[in-house]
Amino acid sequence: MKNLSKAKIGETVYVKQVVGESKLSRRIMEMGLTTGVKVLVKNRAPLGDPIEIKFRGYCLSIGNHEARNVLIS
Repeated sequence: MKNLSKAKIGETVYVKQVVGESKLSRRIMEMGLTTGVKVLVKNRAPLGDPIEIKFRGYCLSIGNHEARNVLIS
């Protein structure tokens, strides 16, 4: 299954599941990345980390280590 860290700039995806250790996955879900949310990958830093995403009306930058825990479709 593909994760958010592999999504390309400009791609719109949907969150299928948040996986991983409980603290990190809870933090991701508290930020609003929950199952079924539509996410637009807006940009990446020059070296690829962090990723800027837009969902639920706001933009958020997350690191690749966090994005790997978000499974997408």
